[in-house]
Amino acid sequence: MKLLGAVIILVRALVVLFLVTFMITVLVRLLPGDPVDTLMPFATDEGREQLRSELGLNINIVQYYFRWLGDFVRGDFGQWYASTGDGGGVPIGQMLGVALPRSLFLMFYTMVFSLTLALPIGIFLGYRADTRIDRTLSNAMFALSSIPSFALGLSLVYILGLRLDLLPVLGYVPFTESPGEHFKSMVLPVLSLSVGLIAGFSRLLRVDTIATLREDFVTMASSKGLSNGWILWRHVLRPSSATLMTSAALQMGGLIGGAVVIEIIFALNGFGMLLNTAIVTRQYLAIQSLVALIAVAFIFFNLVVNVLYAVVDPRVRSARG
Repeated sequence: MKLLGAVIILVRALVVLFLVTFMITVLVRLLPGDPVDTLMPFATDEGREQLRSELGLNINIVQYYFRWLGDFVRGDFGQWYASTGDGGGVPIGQMLGVALPRSLFLMFYTMVFSLTLALPIGIFLGYRADTRIDRTLSNAMFALSSIPSFALGLSLVYILGLRLDLLPVLGYVPFTESPGEHFKSMVLPVLSLSVGLIAGFSRLLRVDTIATLREDFVTMASSKGLSNGWILWRHVLRPSSATLMTSAALQMGGLIGGAVVIEIIFALNGFGMLLNTAIVTRQYLAIQSLVALIAVAFIFFNLVVNVLYAVVDPRVRSARG
């Protein structure tokens, strides 16, 4: 039964990945204009025909899609074409080797920092529900969640970077080059993305914590004389984390390609900025491959959450059994 369930989940994931990548292929083909004229306006006739073949313009879309999919599965993401010359360009995989680690670090630091603060805040607000401090903090969280990350980022640049000169405001320093400078270069981008996430995660956990505190097993634990702290962290947190984990998984997938504005503000040159440049310059193969990687990330994180459900809440494990 467990094996069958795992197979069903895997099949669903593959179907979603197929639909997403095929639809992006169709959308790219429907873009107006001749992509050869856009990508290589000064190429020779031979170079234009070669590019037309690589973009699949000389075959039907189904044949081209499966040819691209085969290359993608093997790790060949295509070429990033130059606007001059007769062809060639830079392999997209090479560009990803520079851009993707930056976005992954940004995503990892943002999620760790956000969850580290959101967990105690959400549990505390759920425990003190409908009190004055709960209403005050909940309203503050609602206000923080409404602030766009780019507006917060610009404010942090002005206050912490320019006025107080505490942190660098531009550029990215690799961890291998200087760990200290690396963390300093990531503080402002992480803070810009984390504030809204902390507010959202805290509010989600607060709602689930209130519901969990009404369960019979919590009443039983309280009747045994266990301390409130032990009950909250040992018995309440785990079953209250399901919605939070789902939201975190969606946010993790979205941060890979969704932090474009923050990457531009702080000149991180990460994955999101690479995707934005590919769209602006109409790099068709790059758009397909980068969107496919985002889809893979969404599917992966959601599969991880499905596994974690049974770990944090034994009731889910019993229901599946």
